[in-house]
Amino acid sequence: MHFTSTRLFCLALSLFVVVGLAGCPAPWFCAPVADFSANVTSGGAPLTLTFTDESQLGGSTETAWYWTFGDGATSTQQNPVHTYTAAGKYRVSLTVNTPGGRSARTRPHYIHVSPSSDETLAEYPISEEVVTTRERTLVSVAPTGIEIEPWEVALYEENGYGQWTYGDGVDLGRMALLEGYVENSGSVTNVARLLHFFSLADVHITDQESPAQLIYMAQFPSGIGANAISLYSGAMPYTVHVLDAAIQTANAIHEQTPLDFGITLGDAVNSAGYNELRWYIDVMDGKNIYPYSGDRDDPVPGPYNDYQDPFKATGLNAEIPWYQVLGNHDQHWMGSKPIDDYLREVYTGENVLQMGNVLLPGGIHARDYYMGVLDGRTEYAEIYGAGPVGDFPEPPRVVADENRRPVSSKEWMSAFLGTSSTPVGHGFTQENVDNDFACYSFEPRSDVPIKVIVLDNTTKPDTPGINPETDVYGYGTLDKKRYDWLVAELEEGTINNKLMIIAAHVPLGVEPAGSPMGWWRESYVTEAAFIAKLQEYPNLMLWIAGHRHRNMITPFESPDPESPEYGFWGVETVSLREFPQQFRTFEILRNSDNTISILATNVDPAVGEGSFAETSRSYAIAAAQLFGVPHDDSINAELVIHLSPQMQALIEDYGMPITD
Repeated sequence: MHFTSTRLFCLALSLFVVVGLAGCPAPWFCAPVADFSANVTSGGAPLTLTFTDESQLGGSTETAWYWTFGDGATSTQQNPVHTYTAAGKYRVSLTVNTPGGRSARTRPHYIHVSPSSDETLAEYPISEEVVTTRERTLVSVAPTGIEIEPWEVALYEENGYGQWTYGDGVDLGRMALLEGYVENSGSVTNVARLLHFFSLADVHITDQESPAQLIYMAQFPSGIGANAISLYSGAMPYTVHVLDAAIQTANAIHEQTPLDFGITLGDAVNSAGYNELRWYIDVMDGKNIYPYSGDRDDPVPGPYNDYQDPFKATGLNAEIPWYQVLGNHDQHWMGSKPIDDYLREVYTGENVLQMGNVLLPGGIHARDYYMGVLDGRTEYAEIYGAGPVGDFPEPPRVVADENRRPVSSKEWMSAFLGTSSTPVGHGFTQENVDNDFACYSFEPRSDVPIKVIVLDNTTKPDTPGINPETDVYGYGTLDKKRYDWLVAELEEGTINNKLMIIAAHVPLGVEPAGSPMGWWRESYVTEAAFIAKLQEYPNLMLWIAGHRHRNMITPFESPDPESPEYGFWGVETVSLREFPQQFRTFEILRNSDNTISILATNVDPAVGEGSFAETSRSYAIAAAQLFGVPHDDSINAELVIHLSPQMQALIEDYGMPITD
């Protein structure tokens, strides 16, 4: 039969429509598209896992599968089970053959097998001298050499950057929300301890080798100013080390005066990365830590002598339960933007992030610059792949890593359900995960009427009025659901005569209107109205937060001077990544006049001499000096809370007597 070109086109078009709408009709078969997944992608050796064929087979029922697992083994099963016996990162490939054709899917570095969890690794001990900043403070020393760039880490020491000495302890003494009380309280003493806990904030566990960073924004005149320290710091490769030292210091404090619990006030991780989250939890749990991504580099050959070397974290003392607050960096890219398809691909891929100046309109969609990574092959984690796109003859690449994948807030909460420390979930339950709702409350001691209310006051992708093109996602805000939940918790605590503490990520009443670190202008409740609402509850003592990397104490006095019990205190905890790298302890004490005192104390991690935690401190000081970032001094104080007559009578016999 003779076909004209018109008839051939019509026939081809008809086949295209039929195939496109109804699949491949017999006897034709579409070409297959190979794809697969594994039930787990990381773990200790030996690691047994199941691969699942997820290929589109184009209508064929006759299929051949061929798998390669990267360790020399192969399989022809559709859904094979395979065991990796040696540590390493493995490339997995699946090839499918059908009558319609052949397709292959390869995932480089897909499976990460760490050495056996039974592998014996050494710990990094802290100093035996554990004191608080009430006894001794750290004082940075002015540099003596030439001015250098913040990323010239190898030149820090010879030019005197990152040095410190010790100064006197700090104690601001007794502070009260009632005028005249302090002056007349000389005979008032602390008689019983009701609660003792510690808070960490803004730990920012960082994958310095992630290709999805914004390092170059700190290098060119982007307008970001001193905030560049959040995008680049020589301390970035050492976040797991300083957290480990802080946890050991908390353990030592527990031996001196037992702690009832610990709490981290959000931003446990830097950019919502799965591997960052795993490192954070594993440090808290006291697991082996493998602080690298992509290839396992060893910039200084040998164990325990560079930031990439595996070590064993000590872990928080099993007697101390710890709880978790959700921060903006825990759920958003760099804490500032929702994670779109482009960013999601960059996280786990080999291409270094391309972007424009994100502070300018359209900058997040521009592709003007490579934003850079820190090179884990180098002793000082030098910047690699940063600069204008036109300066690179070839695109800068890193070793891809599936474990860098970003996590949602639901996935982030879910990870805490599977730790080896207590309590299960660290405040979060499966219901929290299912409802994507990161608020909960707990009562740390059954013999003391104190409730801790953990409030998620971070910005969400669906926050009304938020514009991902122009706004950052660092605002404090509440929607109706979270606001109503909090009010119900406060009502319950008041009715049942419980003293209350609110733990949130974003502080209150400290930022001017419009500040991207302050309260969102279209929140369900304005900041002023929210503070006024909190002042309706006489048993609310304290609002603790992180977020701003500041050491601040803020008084919220009662609107009625005749009823001082309607006032409360706001206390912020600084970042553990940036100098002064502190955490806080809080002692809730009953006084002889049945007021309450809150002893808020800054603590410097007791870093061991020559340790990587000590290196972290030095580099954090240098970063502050070179970026011109002022830091808050330690702020320690005794914060007095007045109670209603009813609560005074109720607590007069509570607490462990103070004998020292």
